[in-house]
Amino acid sequence: MTQPTEHKADPGHRQSEQVHRQSEPGHRKSEPDDKEFMTTLAKGLAVLGAFGRQRPSMTLSEAASVADLSRATARRVLRTLTLLGYVVQDGRSFALSPQILDLGFAYLSTQSWIDRALPLMRELSERLGESCSAAILQDADIVYVARVPARRIMSAALSVGSRLPALHTALGRVLFGYLDEAEIWRRLKSQRIEAYTPQTITDLQALFDRIRADRAQRFSIVDEELERGLRALAVPVLDRGGQIVGAINLSTHSTRTTRNEMREHFLPELNRISEQISSMTV
Repeated sequence: MTQPTEHKADPGHRQSEQVHRQSEPGHRKSEPDDKEFMTTLAKGLAVLGAFGRQRPSMTLSEAASVADLSRATARRVLRTLTLLGYVVQDGRSFALSPQILDLGFAYLSTQSWIDRALPLMRELSERLGESCSAAILQDADIVYVARVPARRIMSAALSVGSRLPALHTALGRVLFGYLDEAEIWRRLKSQRIEAYTPQTITDLQALFDRIRADRAQRFSIVDEELERGLRALAVPVLDRGGQIVGAINLSTHSTRTTRNEMREHFLPELNRISEQISSMTV
């Protein structure tokens, strides 16, 4: 995709920031009013969350600033994480160690539907020549838990663990649809809605109506709202009890596949593998 030279107006750049954004000072959640809340553990997780593609390594001062901690607290946290093996130190710089993967894979190993989905997604992607992904909802983001890329159609590379703003993705709108109405409104009102392209829906009532309409039809199509040229269709994945566990999608370039073709050809295929996954998911 062509990206403008004006950094401010570049949707691809903003997209990349959304994919890899981490917790920043001023964006941390307020501490819960719970006497059993462990502030020390929360500070440790804040430091871990500060690392990412934009900050693969940090000095003590940088970690303290990003995690909104004092230098003394950040020093103790980094020292503890280093002794536990989750962080490595090289001179004045700290970085995550491969051991941190144990935490992420521990979650994935508990989601049996992902293992069942992946071979079905791979077969579908290869047959249709389009990217197929699975995601879950976390706050106002989708988090990719499986992905089979076919062609690079986004300006930002996506992989397992990548995040995108849920409100402007087909996966996210499907997942949002399974929240109750009060919770949908709470999350809508808590977000700063940004126009990524001229097609981005930014009106809260319009977003709410679209989410509810997509729930009613059990699929969502998002057309160039997150990036120019990106068109995606998603359906829910339910367990055998009818509870949503995630969503799967097919994404394509808008010049290659029309919305009607997505409904006619992609939707039956996605529904088919969604039903297969659901039949095997407790």
